[in-house]
Amino acid sequence: MKNLTLIIGGIYGLLSVVLGAFGAHAFKKILSVERLESFETGVRYQIYAAFFLLIVGYILKFETSSEKWISILMIAGAFLFSVSIYFLSFQDYWGVNLKFLGPITPLGGLFMIISWGMLIWYFAKAKFN
Repeated sequence: MKNLTLIIGGIYGLLSVVLGAFGAHAFKKILSVERLESFETGVRYQIYAAFFLLIVGYILKFETSSEKWISILMIAGAFLFSVSIYFLSFQDYWGVNLKFLGPITPLGGLFMIISWGMLIWYFAKAKFN
């Protein structure tokens, strides 16, 4: 789980830089200001998740199920949150109605919040020397 967390953290980081560059240049020409701002929110939270996963992957030993769930919830939450925003940002350009993805975004956000809360709990009960 440690390696998977670090690898996905790296992938999320790489993709957020690539998507951020496209958002800053190519997507400006095809998305409205409002849709571009939403897209950038997805990118921003994806990079936050990347840093979170890299730090957690380095710090945690993944010996307990709660340590594993910290990672799993952030991986799933960032994916659901950011990818749903990416698709919703492009629905007008693609000419499709993707509003059914609307409830997926807050679910992803909730998973990320729970992951942060579990990390706080882990630190609160950990005995550091």
